[in-house]
Amino acid sequence: MDEGGHACPKCRGDMEEGWVADMEHGATFQSAWVEGEPRSSWLGPLSHRKSTSGCTARWIRSYRCTQCGYLELYATEKLP
Repeated sequence: MDEGGHACPKCRGDMEEGWVADMEHGATFQSAWVEGEPRSSWLGPLSHRKSTSGCTARWIRSYRCTQCGYLELYATEKLP
């Protein structure tokens, strides 16, 4: 992904980089894209255990148009 600015595909406004917050139990985390279908555990939350499913997770990079609010999301580098 190009690090420089780019134009919004909807209105041609300026896009600014940001990130998608995932808030849980008072804590804030950066959201990630996860390959494959989500799996439920017996406790209820979704699981993507890499050791059992072999799935890949990537950080989400986000861009927001400063004029119309359009969002673009990109799955970037793999999570450690």
